[in-house]
Amino acid sequence: MEGNRRITKERGDLLGKIRDFTTSLVRNLSEGPSLTVFIDKFRNYCTDPDANCYCSSDLPKGQEILSLKSECHVRRIYVLLRVLLIVQQLLQENKHGSKRDIYYMHPSVFSDQSVVDQAINDICILLQCSRHNLNVVSVGNGLVMGWLRFLEAGRKFDCMNCPSNVHLIPVHVDEVKGYFEFLEAVFQRLANDRFCNANRCIVITQMAYDAKFLRVPEIRWLGAFPSDFEKYGLPQQCLLPLTPEDKRRTETMLLRCYLQREVPQWRLELESMLLRGVKFEIEALTAHSLSFLSEQYIPSKILAPKTSSMSRFSGFSPAGSFQSK
Repeated sequence: MEGNRRITKERGDLLGKIRDFTTSLVRNLSEGPSLTVFIDKFRNYCTDPDANCYCSSDLPKGQEILSLKSECHVRRIYVLLRVLLIVQQLLQENKHGSKRDIYYMHPSVFSDQSVVDQAINDICILLQCSRHNLNVVSVGNGLVMGWLRFLEAGRKFDCMNCPSNVHLIPVHVDEVKGYFEFLEAVFQRLANDRFCNANRCIVITQMAYDAKFLRVPEIRWLGAFPSDFEKYGLPQQCLLPLTPEDKRRTETMLLRCYLQREVPQWRLELESMLLRGVKFEIEALTAHSLSFLSEQYIPSKILAPKTSSMSRFSGFSPAGSFQSK
């Protein structure tokens, strides 16, 4: 009940912010054709390894000024207002929609999914909230299994009666504790192997929740490192050449200062992968046996010293591997 009251208040506050924003635009327009919209710019990662900074603080790094003097700005403001109208409707009706749903409401206007994504990002900055608060989800419902009970809109979900059964995740769940996150192909393998029965845990498909709302006390890396190839004795045919995009993303990651200060072992892994020019995917572990992932690999990662896998950064995902928590 308390959670519902809090959500209702947050929704009301956001609707008030939308009303204030649109009112200010109308007032601005009535005073002449000099409408301007100020949007804070953010940089998620510092690229100065010697800086005394906190990469996860995500503080503003200046502002973008959108005005009617620029044709591209006019279109961006127009799209922003169209998406804001849809968001307002979602909040008023207490419904949820995916970014893809929003795109297909006016595909000829938006022209591309990335246009909608940018508008949603701009709205989050303007209203100082997350996409979660806007009732906008990135994709459809994810999947969950394991030792979990939760309530959503008064409906009780009990996964514990049969921990290996797969359930659809509602789009609005306040809190989940003690979980692992995997790509869907790996998720299905763990379901087949009844992983949750043996380990009394919760497993969800990757990105099924907005991670910042999961309230987990710590994040541990359970994914594959390049050094795991030799450590687990995988055959050479499992190696794949790095694509140009893999190389670009890896080189970009290596610029982030926290890799030097917080998790230098991750930096060494990335440098090794880049030097060798090859990667392997987590599914390669099935070369040993179909159940190797659930019976040996993941348990060994969980039991490994925390210093080798912990991080306070939730957005890191090395090329060629996957993100787990």
